[in-house]
Amino acid sequence: MNAIAPAAAAPAPAPPAQDAALRRAIAASAMGNATEWFDYGIYAYGVTYISAALFPGDTDEAVLFALATFAISFLVRPLGGLFWGPLGDRLGRKSVLALTILLMSAATLCVGLIPDHAAIGFWAPALLILLRMVQGFSTGGEYGGAATFMAEYAPDARRGFHGSFLEFGTLAGFSLGASLMLGFSLLLGEEAMHAWGWRIPFLIAAPMGLIGMYLRSKMEDTPVFRAAASLHDNGRASPGLALLTRRHWRPMLVVGGLVVALNVVNYTLLSYMPTYLQRRIGLSSDEALIVPIIGMLLMMVFLPFAGGLSDRVGRRPMWRVSLIGLLVGAAPLYMLMATGLAGAIAGFVLLGLLYVPQLATISATFPALFPTQVRFAGFAVAYNVSTSIFGGTAPAIGSGLIGLTGNDLMPAFYMMLACAVGLFALRFMPETAGRSLYDDPFAAEGHIGGKEAPRGKIDPS
Repeated sequence: MNAIAPAAAAPAPAPPAQDAALRRAIAASAMGNATEWFDYGIYAYGVTYISAALFPGDTDEAVLFALATFAISFLVRPLGGLFWGPLGDRLGRKSVLALTILLMSAATLCVGLIPDHAAIGFWAPALLILLRMVQGFSTGGEYGGAATFMAEYAPDARRGFHGSFLEFGTLAGFSLGASLMLGFSLLLGEEAMHAWGWRIPFLIAAPMGLIGMYLRSKMEDTPVFRAAASLHDNGRASPGLALLTRRHWRPMLVVGGLVVALNVVNYTLLSYMPTYLQRRIGLSSDEALIVPIIGMLLMMVFLPFAGGLSDRVGRRPMWRVSLIGLLVGAAPLYMLMATGLAGAIAGFVLLGLLYVPQLATISATFPALFPTQVRFAGFAVAYNVSTSIFGGTAPAIGSGLIGLTGNDLMPAFYMMLACAVGLFALRFMPETAGRSLYDDPFAAEGHIGGKEAPRGKIDPS
């Protein structure tokens, strides 16, 4: 872990970004996140069409294969984090983010162009798997980079509020994907959707990616990165994985543990829910799309309020309330969803609002746990390793546990277990609200239980 050096050894914090620059930074970060989650939205909400078009076998087998393919993309996310993270710490945040958004949108576009299984057989699922892996590799740098970019532009005192707009982009992209799938389904009907209609939303990813790349190319790199680069003579290579884990294992473990809760809830609630509502609760395909769309729109309303509140009360209390609320409420709310359409809407909305305190504070919480010179790499690696193991697999695990036990509440129990892991990790997370990104919150030896470490500066050596 880095030693504590006198304050004079570190650069003075850069002045807060001008309002116009901050607004551009928010737009550039959120647009990439929206593009990433637009893909997840159209895939998750179009999984029945995708499975029928690109996979062999009966409906149940094809859907399970499609959900497994969704999980496969997450297996390469750590490789993306290992590649893009150190590159972003060495070359700058914006250069990497311009590349990752292009890769993501191009791969999503190509998914919509894959011929049906009836036309090319084995190559249809094989091409889908390959493109999902490209998406996973690019996403391994996208989210960590976007959150870092946002955090380093935002003023210390309002990092939670400004950072919440990154997740606003998440839900906006997801909602747009879901809404397009629902809209085309209502407009075209089941037969046309199965024949060709499901492809149209995938083709829209191309212009979204170009807009995001344009926004990012027009930005300067973050003030924090530029100040650190000038201190180290135009930058210093980010350490390799072995050195990164040896010196910064504490924040990496804390982030990894919190991400178990964050992304099991996230992918169970947002990605798997349409399939769950349709196949387990018995809602129609259109109703199964309407429920999450209503829930996500309400979550978007509360995100900035939750982010702003975290600036006043701290990140740890927000996470604690969310984790305990989900731990207690997940099973009863899943039971409420099983009562019909009205119950499904009410249950989903309440689960979503319990999740909002986590979601709103991701980009304010996680980047601040790492020092500047390893922030992109440390966050990207820790986040993506945990996400690949627990997040992307959550839909397939939820579906598999139901098949194994016959209990439709298994996704809720899995969510509760993940929240228990998150509560344990939270004990070791220091409070970072209002703290300068030039501080290393884990720098003080003996830091335990989330207590404040002395606010020493990072030793530039």
